[in-house]
Amino acid sequence: MVTREANGTSPVRQQVRTYQVRTYGCQMNVHDSERLAGLLEAAGYRKAAEGSDADVVVFNTCAVRENADNRLYGNLGHLRPTKNAHPGMQIAVGGCLAQKDRGEIVRRAPWVDVVFGTHNLGSLPVLLDRARHNRRAEVEILESLEVFPSTLPARRDSAHSGWVSISVGCNNTCTFCIVPSLRGKEKDRRPGEILAEVSALVAEGVLEVTLLGQNVNSYGVEFGDRFAFGKLLRACGELDGLERVRFTSPHPRDFTDDVIAAMAETPNVCHQLHMPLQSGSDRVLAAMRRSYRSQRYLGILEKVRAAMPDAAITTDIIVGFPGETEEDFAATLEVVRAARFAGAFTFQYSKRPGTPAASLDGQVPKEIVQERFDRLVALQDELAWEQNRALVGRTVEVLVSTGEGRKDADTHRMSGRARDGRLVHFTPTGAVRPGDVVHAKITYGAPHHLVADGPLIAHRRTLAGDHFEAGIRPKTPGVALGMPTMGAPR
Repeated sequence: MVTREANGTSPVRQQVRTYQVRTYGCQMNVHDSERLAGLLEAAGYRKAAEGSDADVVVFNTCAVRENADNRLYGNLGHLRPTKNAHPGMQIAVGGCLAQKDRGEIVRRAPWVDVVFGTHNLGSLPVLLDRARHNRRAEVEILESLEVFPSTLPARRDSAHSGWVSISVGCNNTCTFCIVPSLRGKEKDRRPGEILAEVSALVAEGVLEVTLLGQNVNSYGVEFGDRFAFGKLLRACGELDGLERVRFTSPHPRDFTDDVIAAMAETPNVCHQLHMPLQSGSDRVLAAMRRSYRSQRYLGILEKVRAAMPDAAITTDIIVGFPGETEEDFAATLEVVRAARFAGAFTFQYSKRPGTPAASLDGQVPKEIVQERFDRLVALQDELAWEQNRALVGRTVEVLVSTGEGRKDADTHRMSGRARDGRLVHFTPTGAVRPGDVVHAKITYGAPHHLVADGPLIAHRRTLAGDHFEAGIRPKTPGVALGMPTMGAPR
């Protein structure tokens, strides 16, 4: 950037400020971080080179796990000497933990320059300027959403896949979850705006989108259409060039037959379902306020598999919820055996201040939780391994991943995701790039991945692969889409 002295004679070169965004937590945070990066680039910042010290470091935080606070303050402490050695460097903290802790962050880490919440991502560049000008920390936390995050500009991490938020917030009251108090009530985007964003991504070479929501299949509640999510899936099926559609995470309470039909009948909707179980004990589910019971949950899976026998189903499970007995845990193991999940994200219950479960009697001792957790992981690994071994000899379509798709120095394999979401490591033939599509025959099934070590059956070069090779990433212009943020569907 070049400016001139007041007399207009001699040019003075100003260094472009660099940034780094560090993301913790769920896919929604990953989506938000792409927006934060887009905002900073629109304000003239440039992404810092790998391994270099950035002029601005942004922490996009999560508050779901018990150690989230310790992790943040530990990382802030490690960064303090770097900031001391680089005058003018700024540190910003946003996301769910910032929404929760507010001014506490600056009190505990006074070298932080900016704190912003989940409802005002778009304020970050202005807050950084204000903090630099005023030489003091700026804390701005809004209580409700004013601008939908997806209307903000974005710098996408991937040339071939994109996160597309269809709603933010949650209307549920699960006793273990702090998210509704930090993200607010559910707000739905208009269908036309969602499809416009997806179309813009496809025009830039993106092959796969994942529709995001805290409770994705309750989409439409704000404008009174309980079938809106199934309609949205079918509408995505009409977009030329969009090869894969995924979504996360649905809630069993709102999972309806029309969504199963839309998944089965829309060719580009992947036969993959991630649906949190949390517990197999009806008594624990009631204490969690999960509003469904184990037989209802298993009934949904039965319908999904009847419509899509090849569906890969994954889940979330919490071990050691307050009051969980050995009998309750045995019920969870029984449901896991019946469900035959392709994979599971398993968590030891984490007490979060401000949630109803934090004050419940019967907090389970750590050693008991750990022992149950180990048993659950062993069972799930056994079930997943059995299913993956059964895939040996089959040919699968793999979208080579940007992060996972780089060639491994030891095995010379590359990696990507099958249509059902399974991770596949394969031996490349020729110049395979992240973003390309290959067909490979599975030679080995492990609990958490598949291996295809023979020659590729097919390799299709894509625009996404071209863009990866050229270092081009999709950039969503945000408000340039020209659509209002929230309200009734068009």
